[in-house]
Amino acid sequence: MLDGTTAEVANRSALRINPAKTCQPIGAMYASLGIQGCMPHSHGSQGCCAYHRSHLTRHFKEPVMATTSSFTEGASVFGGMANLNQALKNIFTIYNPDIVAVHTTCLSEVIGDDIPSIVAKARESGAVPEGKIVIHANTPSFVGSHVTGFANMVSAMVNYLSESTGETKNQINVLPGYVEPADMRELKRLAAAVGVDIVMFPDTSGVLDGPLTGEYELFPRGGATVEQIKSSGDNIATLGLGHFASHIAAATLESKCNVPAAFLELPIGVTATDRFVDALRSYADVEVPEAVENERGRLVDLMSDLHQYFHGKRVAVSGDPDHVIALTQLLLELEMKPVYAITGSTGNQFEKRMHELLDGPVPEAKIKQNADLFELHQWMKNEPVDLLITNTYGKHIARTEDVPFVRFGFPILDRAAHRYYPTLGYAGAINLINQILNVILDRKDRDCPEAWYELVQ
Repeated sequence: MLDGTTAEVANRSALRINPAKTCQPIGAMYASLGIQGCMPHSHGSQGCCAYHRSHLTRHFKEPVMATTSSFTEGASVFGGMANLNQALKNIFTIYNPDIVAVHTTCLSEVIGDDIPSIVAKARESGAVPEGKIVIHANTPSFVGSHVTGFANMVSAMVNYLSESTGETKNQINVLPGYVEPADMRELKRLAAAVGVDIVMFPDTSGVLDGPLTGEYELFPRGGATVEQIKSSGDNIATLGLGHFASHIAAATLESKCNVPAAFLELPIGVTATDRFVDALRSYADVEVPEAVENERGRLVDLMSDLHQYFHGKRVAVSGDPDHVIALTQLLLELEMKPVYAITGSTGNQFEKRMHELLDGPVPEAKIKQNADLFELHQWMKNEPVDLLITNTYGKHIARTEDVPFVRFGFPILDRAAHRYYPTLGYAGAINLINQILNVILDRKDRDCPEAWYELVQ
């Protein structure tokens, strides 16, 4: 499909070909699903909401519920106040959620709808019942990416819900970043193993990876409750995982409620997970138990046993900036060479941090923010790699260049079980290393001479 990609790289200031990102409302919708009893609401046209729901459904293989203001030509001219007012009335009458999380779209942003004012008038008119909550985030699709939309909605949770009563609770807030439900579940398990009580929000575990019980639940039992998010203003600290997805919300909570914030990277691999565990230990004033140290030891043992398969392998990485930064650290721990690293999101912190990581061990590495998969493909045509790690949209490049391919990040549309396997924490790193090893050994078996086709590797 991508055989037409040329090897000659031309500078492009405006055009993006095969972008390495999607739009803000998708991230905002995903974050909203991490609140228990929440109905995500798209303030825009039906088409926007339908696309965002279907994209998330295709990734998680679970039905994603959301409502829309259903803009038509009239709303495009006169604004969406009447649409949102009627939508809120219908939502609470028909579906009765505890909370509605409104995110904007391109059209409502261009019009300039004042969401807080519209919601206030809806409350006055009785469209929003007593005791029900409406929050909102501005998420125009024409700037940022799905990670930006996620970050904006998490910040909205803090702005609308977090409060300080003056009574400190012995809990730590964890803002997990744009990760899979399995990763959120793993972070909670790891914190419990260390002996620390945490409040995680958003939390999509139990929402988009729930069990099949034979009975459909519009609002699954998973997710962070409104009361838990409110209590975040009384907790002893906040761990914001991922600069792009979580740090703004962590800083907002620190400013609003004086909760100290620690800004960490996603805990992928040994070093990053060590930082996460140490932050939990330090703030909660506990000792790391032997069971967690043994978990770490098993990961280190695996890395040592498999070192010969990874050493010196050239890798191309693409995805969300927080994912690429964290994954690069794991690849370096495996002594692989991430020679190409791109993200479709914008933000100078990505290139700054990646240069800090790669300028020493991989000085020839090419690093770029606001990039696209077309350019990454061109780099690979000029100087091939041994492995490609990115989301489903990299499969055409992998097939064209005949490169081993590991699916990682968002979205993964052509596989099903990824939402059940974490990549965060020590256990998650073992899963990820296993995926990488398998594609490398599969390629070795496929290409080696018959005399070297061994049963034992």
